Amino acid sequence: MTSPRVLYPGTFDPVTLGHLDLIRRGLDLFGSVLVAVADNPAKQPLFPAEERVAMLRAEVAGMPVEVERFRGLVVEFARARQIRILLRGVRTIADFEFEYQMAMTNRELDPGVDTAFIMPSAAYASVSSRLIKEVYANGGELRRYLPDRVHALLQARLNPPAPR
Repeated sequence: MTSPRVLYPGTFDPVTLGHLDLIRRGLDLFGSVLVAVADNPAKQPLFPAEERVAMLRAEVAGMPVEVERFRGLVVEFARARQIRILLRGVRTIADFEFEYQMAMTNRELDPGVDTAFIMPSAAYASVSSRLIKEVYANGGELRRYLPDRVHALLQARLNPPAPR
């Protein structure tokens, strides 16, 4: 029996080492991962969806991972690609409460789509894209949580060089 493909949806604004850790762990469990980058302007992302897709593609090059952009309901996106399992990371009890509500809503929308929760590696248990953006915007440094390419893009976005 072949392993099912799993869908890992998210905003990925920006991509963190925690995201990449979850992708690798999803690969270990499921064999292949489709990363779905949410294009949700209501979230006011720092990076446009195309850039987030490009960041992820660069970081997962050589892995059995596909990266696509999507809008709308994740269950519809999953259904259209014949994927029945969503992969979600859960760092805290607050994460679990939110993810549980989302999983139950997704199950109501499509009973054929289920959610697998994975705990993060200890090194990434406290990191989130939102926290990284806040720290960087206020002059802090969290390089240890970002791939080098993403760190450079984040620095350029939040600290553009002064005009000459």
